[in-house]
Amino acid sequence: MEKVITFAVPCYNSAAYMDHCVSTLLTAGEDIEIILVDDGSTKDDTPAICDRYAAQYPDIVRAIHQPNGGHGEGVNQGIRNAKGLYYKVVDSDDWLDTDALAKVMETLRRFASTQQPVDLVIANYVYEHVEDNTRKVMKYTNVFPQDKVFTWGEIGRFRASQYLLMHSVIYRTQLLRDCGLELPKHTFYVDNIFVYQPLPFVHSMYYLDLDLYRYFIGRADQSVNEKVMVSRVDQQVRITKLMIQAHDLTHILMTQRRLGRYMFSYLSMMMTISSMFLMISGTPEALGQKTELWEFLRSEMGQRLYHRMKYRALSAVCNIPGYQGRKLSVKLYRLARKIYKFN
Repeated sequence: MEKVITFAVPCYNSAAYMDHCVSTLLTAGEDIEIILVDDGSTKDDTPAICDRYAAQYPDIVRAIHQPNGGHGEGVNQGIRNAKGLYYKVVDSDDWLDTDALAKVMETLRRFASTQQPVDLVIANYVYEHVEDNTRKVMKYTNVFPQDKVFTWGEIGRFRASQYLLMHSVIYRTQLLRDCGLELPKHTFYVDNIFVYQPLPFVHSMYYLDLDLYRYFIGRADQSVNEKVMVSRVDQQVRITKLMIQAHDLTHILMTQRRLGRYMFSYLSMMMTISSMFLMISGTPEALGQKTELWEFLRSEMGQRLYHRMKYRALSAVCNIPGYQGRKLSVKLYRLARKIYKFN
C-alpha cells in the first residue's frame, strides 16, 4: 500500500510521553507511515518502546536507532527513509488532534490521487501551556485563502507574531529532497531551517483552518525556555547565519514579492531573537557576538537590506543603543512573551 504521509517522530529519552504522541498518529489509518527515530536514548525505555510499536504495527511503524545526532538528524533520518507522499515532523512530547487529523487525511488522500499534488499543506497549531493549563491557537485565516489551491501571489500579510512553524506545515516529501534540505547535527532550533529553506521551492499550497498540532510548552527543560535559550544562544546564532546564507533574499523580493516579504519578516524575527538572548546573557563576549551577527548580515545581504531589517519595528527593539536601551529591550521582550505566550 502506498503511504499518503510519513510522520517522523524524533525521540530522545521520551518514554514518559511518547505513547500519547504515537497513539494520536495511529488514528490516521493504515495508509500512513510513522518513523520513530530513537536518537541514542540511554536513560529510559525509549528504544524498547520504539521497537514495541514497530512489532505491533509492522505495516505502519518503523523504528530507526541512531547514535545521538540531535533533533535535526532525527528529521534528516526521517526524510531519507520516508515512503509517504507527504512528510510531517511531530515531536515526541507533542500530539495531533485526532478529529482534525481525520479531516487533514481526507484532504491529503485527495491530493495523492491527483497528477500534481500540492507542495505544502498548512494547518493551525495550538500552544498547550503546562504552567497555567491554557491554550493559544495560531491561525492563518487572515493570510491564506481557504478551500482552494493557491500560490504565493495570493497570500495576505502575516501579523507581527504570526509565522509558519514546523508545527503548521506538511511538505511534499520529494520537495524536501529536491531542495537539498539537510539539518545540522547536534544543534537546537533547526526547525526554523526546516520551514524556511524549502519555501522558494513551493509553488502550490492548501490551507486548512483546523487546529491540528498540539504544541506542549512550559517545561523547565524545553529548548524554548528562556534560561535554556540563553545557555544555547550560540546555536541560535548559528541557525540564524545558516538561514541568512540559504537564499538570495534580494532576488526573491524582486521576483516573488509576497514570498520575499514573508521571508524577510521571518529572518528579521530570527535576528531579533538571537540579539535578544545575547543581550539577556549580557557578557562582553555575547554583546560582541551580537555586533558580529549584524555585521555578518550586512556582508551577506548588502547595506540596503541590512538597514531595512535593523530599523524595522521588530528588529529596532533589540537595537536601542546603550545599557539602558538594552534593559528596555529585554523588558519589552518579556512583556511580549507574557502577552503572546510564545515560550
